[in-house]
Amino acid sequence: MITVADVVEVLDVLYTPETAADWDAVGPVCGLPTAEVRRIGYAIDPSADVVDEAIARGTDLLITHHPLYLRGTSTVYADTAKGSALTRLITAGCALVVAHTNADIAAYGVSEALANALGLVDLEPLVPTSDPDVGSGRVGRLSRPMSVAEFAAHVAGALPATPAGLRVGGTPDRRVERVAVCGGAGDSYLGAAESAGVDAYVTADLRHHYATEHLACGGPALLDVGHWASEWPWLPVAAAVVAERLSSYDGGDTVESYVSTIVTDPWTLHLST
Repeated sequence: MITVADVVEVLDVLYTPETAADWDAVGPVCGLPTAEVRRIGYAIDPSADVVDEAIARGTDLLITHHPLYLRGTSTVYADTAKGSALTRLITAGCALVVAHTNADIAAYGVSEALANALGLVDLEPLVPTSDPDVGSGRVGRLSRPMSVAEFAAHVAGALPATPAGLRVGGTPDRRVERVAVCGGAGDSYLGAAESAGVDAYVTADLRHHYATEHLACGGPALLDVGHWASEWPWLPVAAAVVAERLSSYDGGDTVESYVSTIVTDPWTLHLST
């Protein structure tokens, strides 16, 4: 049979824990290493509704991108949202494992999945490391040039819909061929995107002053797709590659998986003002 420890072993090879940021909290959160895994769930956040879904579906292991406890805690008492989520997972026998910044930079990772979802080719890291396949963000090119407005419509159609939608900064008729992406909050890489000579930068959580100064200085067009939408394309990729790796284990072909489509952004409504 496949155990929690088997899946953690596969994840550790794909998304090496040592490559996570020093402030991050990745790896197993709860569960018995020897417990059998018959169903794996994938989600961005271990939120209450995602936990409800996992329990209702009889999930043995929930893999999330974002940590439940990023800064640690002294209690898991169920009178708090996080304590309740963890208590319910443990009571239901559902393990929880996190792959966060270690999955952001990896091959088969978050930014690579975003770039592939947008149809970019000739990919390379936006901020490379000593490993040519590993690094923050990705840079690639479109198979054919588009205007910013056309590219924005393409991006909106390629990613899952959220109430917050897509924000665009830059001249609508500007030509776009070379594109940088970063799943999740990416305004720390605005300078890297400009240095890479791209025409557009797709990311999330762009702050007002950083974006304003970037565009005023002639930087590439900006497309803010929302945090959850920018990271969600990684989930089916992770599910497929983990399943492929588990197939070499005895019993690996019997493990089922699902990808949660619950939108866990905090925004639930968008109105034009």
